[in-house]
Amino acid sequence: MEEVKILLGERDMPRTWYNIIPDLPLPLPPVLHPATGKPIGPDDLAPLFPMALIAQEVSGERHVEIPEDVRRVYRMWRPTPLVRARNLERALQTPAHIYFKNESVSPAGSHKPNTAVAQAYYNKVEGVRRLTTETGAGQWGSALALACRLFGLECKVYMVKISYQQKPYRRSLMQTWGAEVTPSPSSETNAGRQVLARDPDSLGSLGIAISEAVEVAAQNPDTKYSLGSVLNHVLLHQTIIGEEALAQMALADDYPDVVIGCVGGGSNFAGLAFPFIRERMTRGLDTRFVAVEPTACPSMTKGVWAYDFGDTVGLTPLIKMFTLGHTFVPVGIHAGGLRYHGVAPALSVLVQGGIVQPVAYPQTAVFEAAVLFARSEGIVPAPESAHAIRAAVDEAIRCREEGVRRTILFNLSGHGHFDMAAYDEYLAGRLQDYAYPEEKVREALHVLPQVPQEP
Repeated sequence: MEEVKILLGERDMPRTWYNIIPDLPLPLPPVLHPATGKPIGPDDLAPLFPMALIAQEVSGERHVEIPEDVRRVYRMWRPTPLVRARNLERALQTPAHIYFKNESVSPAGSHKPNTAVAQAYYNKVEGVRRLTTETGAGQWGSALALACRLFGLECKVYMVKISYQQKPYRRSLMQTWGAEVTPSPSSETNAGRQVLARDPDSLGSLGIAISEAVEVAAQNPDTKYSLGSVLNHVLLHQTIIGEEALAQMALADDYPDVVIGCVGGGSNFAGLAFPFIRERMTRGLDTRFVAVEPTACPSMTKGVWAYDFGDTVGLTPLIKMFTLGHTFVPVGIHAGGLRYHGVAPALSVLVQGGIVQPVAYPQTAVFEAAVLFARSEGIVPAPESAHAIRAAVDEAIRCREEGVRRTILFNLSGHGHFDMAAYDEYLAGRLQDYAYPEEKVREALHVLPQVPQEP
């Protein structure tokens, strides 16, 4: 039997990230200043980000060189394996070829260090002392804590309160790497105090945690803010996943008919899919792209494409994206990394343009696929990644029913070793599905910021 793992050597690691912005089918709408409604400039972002990342955020270059100091750290776990999931194929009795890019092999257990390392490096070069951030499930917070430790920076993490309670070992991991972790909403910031005044029992959300982290960064000149998804420079850094996967698919003498990833803000989906979207556009291919979200947080499938704040309180600039409204507070589903009200602007353009197909699943169906994957491939996936597995399984079942062989590629964005409480709930039959009500969506959308004349 042929090898199931397709590996690259260190010398084969990509030397550039891919910037999809020049190749989008629609122009990317500008980021707007919340007070004036006018496009923002570099000076408006300078309190939050180093100039190198601001430059990447607005760059028109298709390929951005990866600094050697970043590549040096990447070599701790990159290139990551591409795996042919033969046992899963046999379990499903499908003619499909199923591959997954295994990003769970990083020290933090997910794809998040790909951008955390880059962001820590650029901040260190510009003399920043401390980074603040938010985290949902804890994967991003863990990655930034590690990256800050490697580059000698302090790290302050506001962790969504429900995840802080559900995932104590993620918190411990961040603290082991030296980060200070606070459950959000907290009484440390004006943003947190506002939320607690309205709802003292708030379980938090990514939007609230972003508000707290942004406030701290804006008020302290030695501190910058670091974001784990949504923004262009974050998605840029993640494209090393797809660039490696392209080379590995060539070694396997195969090519995906469908590329799948879960979506919270969009970073792991973009990291895998964007280089393949480039290939589709430049080579005239008909590859399909499926972006998977939870029914409890249906930003792409029930939200609207509109200007909105990236945080709950309204401290961030306005970005045009698929959104459920910045006041949206999701229920405490176990896929904490997918509980965000919006989606990356670049990914939103691709959804609006029909290149990316969004789908939503309830969490019991997601965990059913997760257990099947664990029992066939031996890897316990993160609840977030299991959304992509669910879509890949359904695609493989369709291949079986139709009697056709398609090649399926999905991103295993992280392992679930810190998520076993969620598996306990599922295996005990206590996990409940939740579909976000249409009336709640309409209610949240009523508070979208007014843009006088959209650019």
